[in-house]
Amino acid sequence: MKNKMLLLMVTMMALATPIFAQDSAAASADATRRAAAYIAMGIASGLCGLGQGRATASAAEAMARNPGAIAAIRVALILGLVLIESLALYTLVITFIVQK
Repeated sequence: MKNKMLLLMVTMMALATPIFAQDSAAASADATRRAAAYIAMGIASGLCGLGQGRATASAAEAMARNPGAIAAIRVALILGLVLIESLALYTLVITFIVQK
């Protein structure tokens, strides 16, 4: 496990070197902002995926336990999934704004 983590860290550092290869201070600050925006998009997308999976699993379990409330559970599920997905879309828009 220790070797895998070390290899992962070395790989991440090697892939990150082009970001910091700029020559001027303004370009370096711009590259740092872009890197932060990309990391934020990755985190937001990953957490949105986890949230959607958990919401769907809970809704399926609730429908199995109470078949009479399927319509209400489905509406709440769809509303929740829309709100979760909007976080990822807002982060994507922010990432595009930062790039310009």
